[in-house]
Amino acid sequence: MSVAYIGLGSNLGKREDNLQTALKKIRKAGIKVLKTSSFMETKPYGIVDQPFFINAVAKIETTLPPGILIKKLLSIETEMGRERRRHWGERNIDLDLLLYDDLVITEPDLIVPHPDMQNRVFVLAPLVEIAADAIHPVYGVPMSVLLKKLMSGDEANELLR
Repeated sequence: MSVAYIGLGSNLGKREDNLQTALKKIRKAGIKVLKTSSFMETKPYGIVDQPFFINAVAKIETTLPPGILIKKLLSIETEMGRERRRHWGERNIDLDLLLYDDLVITEPDLIVPHPDMQNRVFVLAPLVEIAADAIHPVYGVPMSVLLKKLMSGDEANELLR
């Protein structure tokens, strides 16, 4: 069994319901959800002319290898009607594989750990809530240290609740 962390986000439709539906579909796919963070409302990242997001992180246990897991997550997004209109744009659901054990993977269709997570309060805040001591496999520091560093800068106001 492997432990992984999935970032969840939604800024279209019934945002919290979208995250709950995604979690149900993850469980239905045979993936054990061990813990889920609070749902946090956050400002958009990258492209700011869009609605606020609800974000969360789920700690999962799985026998699926990383490449199959990411395909399953993308399949759930498709099932839920996700449309990719613009990079970093609006979406009813977004499922990102943030961490998978302590692996570092760089493949055309999969990068783990998530390549920009250290710059995103909306990823680190919910991740720290459920796994403050998890170590970033590239930087070798706990997630709580990355969040503290990020919160001391301009990004601190991204988290709304």
